[in-house]
Amino acid sequence: MDVESGHLVPRAHELLGRTDRPGFTGELQQSVVESNSGVHDTLDGLWKDLASSRRRLDTAATALGLAVVAAGTVPLADVASQHVTADPRYRRMADDYRRLSDEQLICSAQIHVDVPDRDTAVRAMCLVSPWLPPLLALSASSPFWLGSDTGYASWRSMLWQRWPTAGPAGCHRDAADYDRSLAELIRSGVISDAGMIYHDIRPSAHQSTLELRICDACPRVETVALVAGLFRALVHQARERLERADGPLCDGRHDWLRAATWRAARSGLEGHLVDPVTRRAAPAPAVLTGMLARLRPALEATGDWESVHALLEEALAVGTAAHRLRRATRTDDLLAGVDLMAAETRGERRTPRPAARSRRPAARPDTLGAHPHADRSAAATPSS
Repeated sequence: MDVESGHLVPRAHELLGRTDRPGFTGELQQSVVESNSGVHDTLDGLWKDLASSRRRLDTAATALGLAVVAAGTVPLADVASQHVTADPRYRRMADDYRRLSDEQLICSAQIHVDVPDRDTAVRAMCLVSPWLPPLLALSASSPFWLGSDTGYASWRSMLWQRWPTAGPAGCHRDAADYDRSLAELIRSGVISDAGMIYHDIRPSAHQSTLELRICDACPRVETVALVAGLFRALVHQARERLERADGPLCDGRHDWLRAATWRAARSGLEGHLVDPVTRRAAPAPAVLTGMLARLRPALEATGDWESVHALLEEALAVGTAAHRLRRATRTDDLLAGVDLMAAETRGERRTPRPAARSRRPAARPDTLGAHPHADRSAAATPSS
């Protein structure tokens, strides 16, 4: 984003030109940079990798009068149709999806976890899916859109749901069944390739992994590590259940998941979630602590119990990035919120300042084993 105005700007190409490119690439919109970690089997290794790559990106941005923010949305942005990256696939998407691609000013955190084969990925996907809304709640970082408070903790997920293949993945018997469903979608002409399967979770098309896609990009690297640890434990637990199973493990009823995802997007950690066990409303801390207890054996098996336990306690204590961003804007203004998100992305910890700032955006309303890897973070945005 531009430092002076606080607005998202289409300068990813310039930013990428100042980085040593491995690990960074462009995206559909020229205001977004994708950052990819290496493969790690410890959360500490993942944390260090992401923190280092964000520092590198921030250094390159600073030289251009920019800063980077890893968040689902940023408070100040303008929708335009001419800022699509010059790539044939992206150009086709812009032509086919029009306003959807114009408003793709959003970013997510995506985590891959190793699985032995594609059949396991598809079967585990069904068992893991009910637990994805709590992970979205943990990551929620997008309460503002185009200068206004949406009332949601994750407005990114609401924008994302408009794509034709977004949302819950559903259940499939095996990889062949899943691939037939995918092929039907491609033949329909609604999507052009397997990369446009935008379900909340999916088997990777290129790696032997199960990929989590429901989460907002997270300003704090600690949140990415927490989500990665929980997701790996969910996959580990699902694999164990599949190995022991002598019959169906899922009733195939995932129609409630879209509603549960909406609930998580609306309230984050600051309201109620749909408990995946009872399928009834329950306070978010109760759902997350219950999830942690359920996953303890898997977390101990992966060596993540102590780290994830401590990270979850902290997350419940400080609230979501959406909560912290709102608090900063109430205390000061939208630019203070932008500064906070940029600082957290760099690895700093800040609290909102009590005094109002003098600079404000012009003509804008003041209300925007198993190896977890890959942080699709947000891009060019300003900091004071």
